[in-house]
Amino acid sequence: MSRIGYARVSSLDQDHAVQEARLRLAGCEIIRKEKASGKARAGRDELAAILEFIRPGDELVVVKLDRLGRSTRDVLNLVHELEQKGAGLRVLEPEFCTSTDTGRILVTVPGMVAEMERRFILERQRAASMPPKERASTKGESPRCLSRLCARCATTAKGRLRSLRL
Repeated sequence: MSRIGYARVSSLDQDHAVQEARLRLAGCEIIRKEKASGKARAGRDELAAILEFIRPGDELVVVKLDRLGRSTRDVLNLVHELEQKGAGLRVLEPEFCTSTDTGRILVTVPGMVAEMERRFILERQRAASMPPKERASTKGESPRCLSRLCARCATTAKGRLRSLRL
């Protein structure tokens, strides 16, 4: 049985070093690394090479499940491909292996969390790229309402001006 490590980072300025060290400690003889997005399998040549050459009894090891993919469907398809080849998947955080019944159940939960994180990232990116007036309206306030609040600052009981912080 051979342990094959897979390390992936999303952007060019990130480093594989931490993942690589963890994979070596887990006993990986071979470690394939790449810098690619996890949202799709297209363009992930190292992962494709692993899937092409993995043998029965081998184990693909990743530090976290989201390093394998950000889509629950993609992750489950990868696990299915590994099982068809007689290989397994081991995830180090949280630790589980798909060769057990519990591991096969657990693979769906972190996969769904990774997919949800991906959606949150996209929402934050969209919100950051919106003009300020549109951003205000998505919080339940119209831009007119915000300007009206600024124009008529309320006074406190002692008659001092209270500034409204937005």
